[in-house]
Amino acid sequence: MSFVDTLRQWDMAVTCVDRQDLSEALKMFLSIQDPNSKISFDIGCLHLLNKDLDAAEKAFDCSIRKDEHLAVAFFQRGMTFYKKKRYEESLADFQQAFKALRGNQLIDYKALGLRYKLYACEVLINMALCVAQLGNWEKAHENLVKALNYRTDAKLNIIDKALDSALKQKLFKPVEFPSKVLFKPNKHYVAELEKKDYLGKATVVASVVPQDAFSGFAPLQPQVQDGPTSPKEPEVLRALEGEPHTVLFQFVPETSDELAVVPGNVVFVLQKGADNWASVIFNGRRGLVPNNYLERLEMSMASKQNEGIPQPPSQEPPTRPKRKPGLTPRSDSSDSERKEEQPPDNSLIVKVRFTFTFAVSVPPGSPYEILIEKICRKLNLPMTAITLSLTPEATGQSVINDSTDMESVWSRASGVHITLWCYAKEQTDHSPNIEVPLVALYSYESSNPEDLKFHEGDTITIISRVNQDWLEGQCNGDTGIFPASFVEEVPVNGQ
Repeated sequence: MSFVDTLRQWDMAVTCVDRQDLSEALKMFLSIQDPNSKISFDIGCLHLLNKDLDAAEKAFDCSIRKDEHLAVAFFQRGMTFYKKKRYEESLADFQQAFKALRGNQLIDYKALGLRYKLYACEVLINMALCVAQLGNWEKAHENLVKALNYRTDAKLNIIDKALDSALKQKLFKPVEFPSKVLFKPNKHYVAELEKKDYLGKATVVASVVPQDAFSGFAPLQPQVQDGPTSPKEPEVLRALEGEPHTVLFQFVPETSDELAVVPGNVVFVLQKGADNWASVIFNGRRGLVPNNYLERLEMSMASKQNEGIPQPPSQEPPTRPKRKPGLTPRSDSSDSERKEEQPPDNSLIVKVRFTFTFAVSVPPGSPYEILIEKICRKLNLPMTAITLSLTPEATGQSVINDSTDMESVWSRASGVHITLWCYAKEQTDHSPNIEVPLVALYSYESSNPEDLKFHEGDTITIISRVNQDWLEGQCNGDTGIFPASFVEEVPVNGQ
């Protein structure tokens, strides 16, 4: 089932729920092949409304398998086990939901399409009820006291009532998920499902043909007798410099005067050398590409009609030709910018294989600090977040750091080239989240459901870093993502 079909079926099912047609909504949900975690959660909620506890348990199992960090799915499966009087399993699921909160007071699922906030104090209330059902009233009282530390003003009354009941060793009502509240598909994606008529219907304003009702893109014209049977093929004007060629194979440059191209690119050959190298222009840049990687492109209407869609090459790419001084065409332009990009003659070119491949130039015999500084500047990452290696696997003696003998590293160079591998370190420790307070420099209006709205001067708490430009945080009880450039860190102790 395609993503578009799944999205359309999901939206129709949610609409049926809004119309109180729960049976039809459940049929539509069950007809979705390979549902994601959110759809499986919706299915489980509908089964729970129909009091089909076994089917609800299976649906929440599927939701948790697809997303093991979905705390609200653990909460709902815990309620299912509680209604089946399987209190130990219910307690385990509520504990998993509390763990997924990661010490936060609440999780707001609005950004994911669910208008619901899961509060940590409510999860603790249900945990206390489960251990009370198991006869451990002392542990139940501890969980309720702990819930006071995560309380909000709106939830304080619920905790007080539960504490009063626990002191009298009387059972109290569990906190349940609201009925008929489901995950909904992204409204922007749903809006794209409908076909849009941007042009509208054309109308005839004036025509040389009497009673002309044609409303297409071209009006009917009187026919000329003895006219040409077929249109004349238009001439192709050469507005671009050089001969057009199609790239057949991927080429990865090894020097700064070579160009990176992939199959299907169209380049313009300026000059061909006797050593099988060609000087070409591609995307406004001039450089060298092996001539046997290229095929001349015929730019005529007849050839395109006969050829159709070209098939990709099935053979292996040819070997890289050797560069011969005096025979290789020059790739540099007369502009001063081209000359500035060329590294000095005595520099080493370091090819770095990251998630993408790039190159930096360093003086021969450079220390580790110069090398890592250039790579960090290229990746816009701190030194502590980068690991360099001589081999694809960064293990043992292949790792390069400030204690490495750089002479042994540079001795591996082939001529003026050396290849290194670079890896970005990830957070591997399991320490709790340290909430960093930030202050908003500007107001930010959310344009998507997952964005966080705030005003200038608001205090924002960071939850995580999404990427280099976006952060995830909390402000005024809402959770979402926002641009990192809109905030700055709150000074501590006046520093």
